[in-house]
This record gives sequence, structure tokens and C-alpha cells, in this order.
Amino acid sequence: MSKKIRTRFAPSPTGRMHVGNLRTALYAYLIAKHEGGDFILRVEDTDQERFVEGALDIIYRTLEKTGLIHDEGPDKDGGYGPYVQSERNASGLYLKYAKQLVEQGDAYYCFCDKERLESLKTSVSEDGTDIVVYDKHCLGLSREEVEANLAAGKPWVIRLNVPNEGETTFHDEIYGDITVPNSELDDMILIKSDGFPTYNFANVVDDHLMGITHVVRGNEYLSSAPKYNRLYEAFGWEVPVYVHCPLITDENHKKLSKRCGHSSYEDLIEQGFVSEAVVNFVALLGWCPSDNREIFSLEELVEVFDYHHMSKSPAVFDTTKLKWMNGEYLKAMDFDRFYKLAEPYIREVVTKDYDLKKIAALVKTRIEILPDIREQIDFFEEVPEYDTALYNHKKMKTDPEKSLELLREVLPLLEAQEDYSNDALFEMLKAFAGEKGYKIGYVMWPIRTAVSGKQNTPGGATELMEVLGREESVKRIRAGIEKLS
Repeated sequence: MSKKIRTRFAPSPTGRMHVGNLRTALYAYLIAKHEGGDFILRVEDTDQERFVEGALDIIYRTLEKTGLIHDEGPDKDGGYGPYVQSERNASGLYLKYAKQLVEQGDAYYCFCDKERLESLKTSVSEDGTDIVVYDKHCLGLSREEVEANLAAGKPWVIRLNVPNEGETTFHDEIYGDITVPNSELDDMILIKSDGFPTYNFANVVDDHLMGITHVVRGNEYLSSAPKYNRLYEAFGWEVPVYVHCPLITDENHKKLSKRCGHSSYEDLIEQGFVSEAVVNFVALLGWCPSDNREIFSLEELVEVFDYHHMSKSPAVFDTTKLKWMNGEYLKAMDFDRFYKLAEPYIREVVTKDYDLKKIAALVKTRIEILPDIREQIDFFEEVPEYDTALYNHKKMKTDPEKSLELLREVLPLLEAQEDYSNDALFEMLKAFAGEKGYKIGYVMWPIRTAVSGKQNTPGGATELMEVLGREESVKRIRAGIEKLS
């Protein structure tokens, strides 16, 4: 029997959860759950300078809201804890393994100061980025020299000793075999001068000790991957299955950044998207089901997700598609839940004593994101300034002149009508149209225009009047007559 699949999500507590991080968490969750495995939350807080207060709460909250419930983590010890790197570091864990590599000759102490490292800078890439390729200066130090430097309290780091000759091959499930000449790999730092491990080193040690079978991460880590393999080889540990996710770009094919306004999960929720739609959309950023279906619940994703169907090509964050998908979720949503989400937006623009649930029911199938509600319903508060040209409608065969005549005809009927429910109003106006030999649209268009002052509304004339009630409806019809007179 094959080993139980264990995946992990290892975020750094540096702020809101980026869409790319959410996708990594989602894919790691789906890979584990598809095979009945475990999904682990591990907190990577080795970069103390970037630590943001409250960021850990954001991580927990986001995972809970998206349904990505971890089996193990800082709050759920599954026997592999602690699950926070700073706590693991406090026990001397990473230093122990780094020293083992030093003893084996696979790593070494480096005492080079800042000035010396600065002098090794070389400019690469078109944008003039500087990189430091370390020249193995400290590799040649004797054991005695190393011990003397340590005893003198000289600042140090521990570096990986990568051979200059030969090459390292690395296998990824999406990108295949990647071979890199060793001469292109630098002697990366394993333990920093503050005593904390680097992200790359801690990852390898923790993944091994926690029994992680599949490592899911963004393809920006592909270039580091051969160095991970060198670490696994040096320790004699089994290399996990690597799944690197493609880059996510904005509509202009630039890397998704905070500037674009929808780079994090919480940004999207604040913009009126619902969690299930965001998860569904993010699942399709780089993965495609075999039948091109687009709407999935999390449970359905668990069932069908196969990481072999992931793409190498960058995934475009298409806001139009996300809005469409969100609209589909709102349409299908249970009304009580929809109302709970919609009510704050309705109250922003409607202060009058109307039945807000009726207003919510009108907009439910007509919006894509929750803020769309505002401009759909603002006329309930008061009729906007509008041009009488709005009464022109080719298909309904109406114009301002005919509309004036019609409104004058229906006003007494609307004044006399007791029952202002949609059905009763519709039946009354339908009977009136039949009697006069009018088409129903010819009657309804001028009424709807007069009570809303808008070309597009989330309901027909009688639906709007049901919400407005008799007094307000009649008042608006009279104002319409006045405007047209």
C-alpha cells in the first residue's frame, strides 16, 4: 500500500492572503483530500523583519471561510509539532541539522562581512538587478580557524557547499525534468546570522520531519528547487513529489500585484465577491477539469481534482469571468443567506420604510457582485432627474405624448386600487389594457418610467409599485404627468 498523502500550506504571517497563496493552499488541500490524505498548516515566521501583528489570525480566518480546514497545525497537534518555525527553531532543531551537514562536509561556516559580500556583486538581467555569487572564500578555513572565529564571537552564517562541477536534475510533476549546471547554483545560506534558518532550509527539514509527501508551491520556486534536492541528497532523505503552480497574471499579463486591487482574498470579499465563488475561480487558475465544466463546490473539486491536468502557462486573473461566476453563485444562493449579505448594501441607499426583503428578491438574479445593488435600487429612495426622452420605446410604441395620455388614464385606477400586491396590480392593468385594446408593454413602460426614472430596473412596473406602495406610487405617477405636461 502506498504511503498516506500529506501536504502542507506554509504561509508567512506578513499580511492578507494573496490570491497566489490561496491557490497554493487550495491545491495542497485538494491533492490531499482527493486521496483521503492530511492537509497540514505550518507557519513560516523565520523572516522576523516581515512579521505582521494579527497576520496569523488572517490566515486562520481565511482558511476557515474558504473551507480549507487543516488536519494539523499550531492549534491542532497531530504529533509532528510544533507547527510554528520560530518555536521549532527555539529548540535548536535547524542548527542541529545544519551542523550535521558541516560535519559531513556538505556545508560550512562563513564569516565574510558585509563589505566583502558587497564586493562580490555582479549585475545581471536587463533591469540591472544585482546578485551576489559567493566565491566559497570560507570553505578553505581549517577546523581550528573556524573554532577560533566562533570563540571570538565573530558573526557567521552556515552555507551549503554546492560542487562547481557537474549538474543537478530536479523533477517536477508539471514542468518535468529540469537540469541545472552546478556552477549556476550558489552556496545558499542555511542558517542566518540572527540564528534563524532561511526559508529554503527550514522548508526541507520540516517537510522531511513532518512526512510531507507532496510539496505544492508557485513556480517562482522552480529555480531554487535543485538546491532543495542537494539538501535531500546530503541528508539521504526521500525527495517529495513536487507540484509547481503556474504564474498568475493580471489582464495585461503582468504579475498580479497588490496595486491591482484584487490581489488578496480579503480584498475580493470587501469588493462584494462571495467566498465560494472566489475558491471556485481560484481553482481554475492553472487547472482545467477534463470536461471544461466551470462551476464547482469545494466538495466537487475534491472529487475531480487531478493535479496532472495543471497547466504550465501563466493563468490570467480575469475579473469579468470572476464577476460572472460570482453572479451565478448569488443566483443559486439560499435567499436568507443572500439577504444577510445584501441588506447592508440596500440600507446604504434606501432609508424609507420599505420591505427590504422584496427589494433583495428583485436584485438577486440581476447582479454580479454585491455593490451592484446600490445603482440598481437607488430610485426607491427618490426618483432621479431624468429626461422625458426615456418615455420613447420603439418596441412598446410609446413616446412622451402617448405616455402622458396613458398615465392620465391609469392614475384614477391606481388611486382606487386597494391591493398593491404585484399580482393584483398586474391583473388590474392587464384588464385595463384589454379593455382599451392596448398591448401590455404599452401600458407598463410609461408607468415603470414614471415610478423609477430609469431605463433599467430590477423589476417590472407592478413589482416596483408593490415595494413603493400606493401612496408613493401615485405620488410618482402624478410627478410624471407633471413632467410630461
